[in-house]
Amino acid sequence: MLSQVLPKSEISIRENLKWLFILRNLMISAEALLIFLATYGLGIKLPREQLWLVILSIAAVNLYTWMRLQTEEAVTELEIFSQISIDVLAMASLLYLTGGASNPIIWVFLLPLIITAIMLPQAYAWNMVILTSSIYTVLIGYNIPLPAIEPHIPDPKYLTPEMSHQLHIISEKNYFNLHIFGMWFGFVFSAGLVAFFVVELSNTLKERERNLADARESALRDERVVSLGTLAASAAHDMSTPLGTIAILTHEIRQEFPEHRYPDLHEKMAIVEQQIARCKEALSVMSASAGELRAESGKVMPVSEYFDEVLNQWRAHNPSTKLNLFVSTDIFTEAKIIADRTLTHSIINILNNAARATPEDKGIEFHTDWDREQLHLRIRDFGPGLPAEYLDLVGQQPVTSKQQGMGVGLFLTYSTIRRLGGTIHFDNLETGGACIDITLPLLATESNDDVFGDG
Repeated sequence: MLSQVLPKSEISIRENLKWLFILRNLMISAEALLIFLATYGLGIKLPREQLWLVILSIAAVNLYTWMRLQTEEAVTELEIFSQISIDVLAMASLLYLTGGASNPIIWVFLLPLIITAIMLPQAYAWNMVILTSSIYTVLIGYNIPLPAIEPHIPDPKYLTPEMSHQLHIISEKNYFNLHIFGMWFGFVFSAGLVAFFVVELSNTLKERERNLADARESALRDERVVSLGTLAASAAHDMSTPLGTIAILTHEIRQEFPEHRYPDLHEKMAIVEQQIARCKEALSVMSASAGELRAESGKVMPVSEYFDEVLNQWRAHNPSTKLNLFVSTDIFTEAKIIADRTLTHSIINILNNAARATPEDKGIEFHTDWDREQLHLRIRDFGPGLPAEYLDLVGQQPVTSKQQGMGVGLFLTYSTIRRLGGTIHFDNLETGGACIDITLPLLATESNDDVFGDG
């Protein structure tokens, strides 16, 4: 739902907030585990009530973040920075209660700095450097020291100076071992977190690169389509005069040669006039369609009625071609589609190509089914199939060959389907012939009345 409403930049910032929510959950789990091990496992006397209060506060902030992600209100970069700053203050509170700068996990201040540098612009990263450095400096002088870890000490009056010295050595060794353990745990946790975060970031960057490549390809394809549309409009204008002249001459020939004396000539001239009329109709459509928007060139129609209209229009010019129609019985009868003129031309173009490639005795197959959201269309011919050297290029760019009716037509068809939010796939079947699969989005039933309401 959000991807249909929000721009790409807002989606990216919202994804950052989602990642921040996930990372904060990891931080809460790790901090709770450390407190539990230190207080209950190692028996270190720490201010447990205050520590658990800080953990509870962080959990409350994360609950708010989860609720924030359920709304559609725009997420800003300042909001992301504010949430990271709250995490820094929470970590500072935990460190203040557990030895400050002497705590072996003081390195944790690097994590919010790394996250800020990745998610936000450079100015926010430098502000985070100032914030974390200042807090680190304050924690050097202001903190609650970690309690000394000492073995069980008997009554001092029974201790000799040598025994007191040995106990002091044991105490220092225990503290050193605890410090080493804290540094080891910090390394393992930070290594796992950084590896996880870097891998996900790498995947995100790769996905962004793929999207940019698709966008560049789409822009290049749209540029070609615009160029072809301009050429089509120009050609329609230039060809109208010669066709008009041919029509006049055809009419004069029929006048000069009486039908009762030249019946064969009149029959042939009638065919010529019909073809001239078809050319004029096609040129008129080209001129009218050039530059039109999708909403201006179509209307909302039930899917079944739309295909009846398309197939009737195609049959009017191909009455001799056999068409085997297969319509799924499991369809959503109330589904509607925008009867875009360019979409109609695209489907008819595919049917014409299939008809030209298929022997007259076999015909072509037209499969269609749909549900509430998508339309699936499959057109198959029984010809020689698409040339292998053009199979990967067809639709992606105009091809130089015109065998089996391929060329600019399929390129424009491919561009039209993609522009309307659908997909199109060309393939050769092992049993012979070519097959074209098309998937198109349909209009949501509840929004049909609002499609052109703001027009």
